[in-house]
Amino acid sequence: MVSRGLPTFLALLLAARAASPRAEDAGVAATVRRVEAVAARGPFAPTWASLEKFQAPPWYRDAKFGIFIHWGVYSVPAFGNEWYPRNMYKQDDAVFRHHVEAWGPQSRFGYKDFIPLFRAEKFDARGWAALFKAAGARYVVPVAEHHDGFPMYDYPFTDWSAAKRGPRRDVIGELARAVRAEGLVFGASSHRAEHWWFFDQGTKFDSDVRDPRFTSLYGPAVDRESSEKQVTPPNREFLDDWLARTAELVDRYHPQLVWFDWWIAQPAFHPYLQKFAAFYYNRGAEWGQGVAINYKKHGGESFPDTAGVLDIERGQLAAIRPLLWQTDTSVSKNSWGYVADQHYKTVDSIVDDLVDIVSKNGCLLLNIGPRPDGTIAEPEQEMLRSIGGWLAVNGEAIYATRPWVVFGEGPTAVVEGPFADEKRKPFTPEDVRFTTRDGALYAIVLAWPDDRRVTVRSLARGSPHLRGEVRRVELLGAAAPLKWTRDEAGLHVELPAARPSDYALVLRVQETDQERRATTTCAPPRSGERRGAFPSSREAGSTPASAFDEVRCGAKLARIRGL
Repeated sequence: MVSRGLPTFLALLLAARAASPRAEDAGVAATVRRVEAVAARGPFAPTWASLEKFQAPPWYRDAKFGIFIHWGVYSVPAFGNEWYPRNMYKQDDAVFRHHVEAWGPQSRFGYKDFIPLFRAEKFDARGWAALFKAAGARYVVPVAEHHDGFPMYDYPFTDWSAAKRGPRRDVIGELARAVRAEGLVFGASSHRAEHWWFFDQGTKFDSDVRDPRFTSLYGPAVDRESSEKQVTPPNREFLDDWLARTAELVDRYHPQLVWFDWWIAQPAFHPYLQKFAAFYYNRGAEWGQGVAINYKKHGGESFPDTAGVLDIERGQLAAIRPLLWQTDTSVSKNSWGYVADQHYKTVDSIVDDLVDIVSKNGCLLLNIGPRPDGTIAEPEQEMLRSIGGWLAVNGEAIYATRPWVVFGEGPTAVVEGPFADEKRKPFTPEDVRFTTRDGALYAIVLAWPDDRRVTVRSLARGSPHLRGEVRRVELLGAAAPLKWTRDEAGLHVELPAARPSDYALVLRVQETDQERRATTTCAPPRSGERRGAFPSSREAGSTPASAFDEVRCGAKLARIRGL
């Protein structure tokens, strides 16, 4: 792309002008006009004032658990992580050295040369979808295009896609059909924004990124630092192509969830985000289907809080959020895509995180990274089936639930914010989380006690959160009645010798006098309680799931501290 020996400033200018020639294609321009026409006709307009009227669809509020899929050309080298295509061009990086040793210099073997090796010869979309259903997932979000600029769908205005090279299959199309055939909701993610600078390191030495024959894959390759300082922000050609790619994804596959990575917070994207959101939400209205957009905050402001659904990467919240939110994280600690050396989380920790997230009005989007041949690694299959086994017994405490007055109690605090999901200590038998549904309160104990005795302090006699007497306590999955008592110290439960399921245990608590409305405001939390205010049903955008939700903390709504 840039001749060797050119001054750095001139090289940057040439790179900035080297947007994919496909971005100037008449098809891109026609797609942009289509987006603008749909965005203009309502019911949503391309303004934040209009888009802030968005409400999370019922399917999303009820789903609670989804599967994320990072699969692409970056699975072929199976080293480092899914940022291999960038890091292989960073001269001071271990991935650079590995690449030279394993594949040769980047001038002779670049990222493009992995594409013929990405064959997906064993990819079975129906088999994947069946596994995701068995895992208990309610929605599925494959990566439609990652930062590498290689769409996994049939984008008509590029020659670099899975439909035309490598597998020569419309992977997203196959998955959309298979996922829906299993009765699951289909979504898709776009990480295209970061492509503006993703291959910039390859312009700094003799590599194939400099070769003009491959500009339509690697370009624009603008310097990241100068772009984030707003010296070389994304230009109109790149932004129009970004909009066209995302719109084609919507119109071809009708995803009900579109997930964006962090770089859309860059100022140049803001008017395009409003166009896209109005277009997409209006398409959802045309389809008669609830749709939603995921946005992040750790890269800056992109969407107002009520214009989409907040997503927190590898992190959680410390309290109930009135608006629906989501954690996206992976079964692996060290990579989103397939690598040979995966460091897996335990199923126990994933189930605990799911419970904690749901108790705070969130959903968990859990990622897997398939191999380049299209198979899912056996440990990941087993993890998904184990989660599904737990949900088969305890799912009524997860699906279609709503938060209670307090999200939980216990000594273990979650570290709030992105990239913090490995910072918390393991949960203990004293850590309890609450959900509500259909007149029942669920107390989910996050570890099985060695002495088989549980005390739930938030359910003590005299608790301001319960209006009647507890009349029944059951252990989900266990047929025999439980022995339990209740006093001023808490609800005391003696568990059976046989565990009904692995991991967290769920107590279903039902009380008398459920119809009487509470008239008092929230009392201070009792010892051990963890407070999270829950708003009115109107503010939350949902109907109260049970009489337990009706006890609320007035106007004390949970706030997200800087997220």
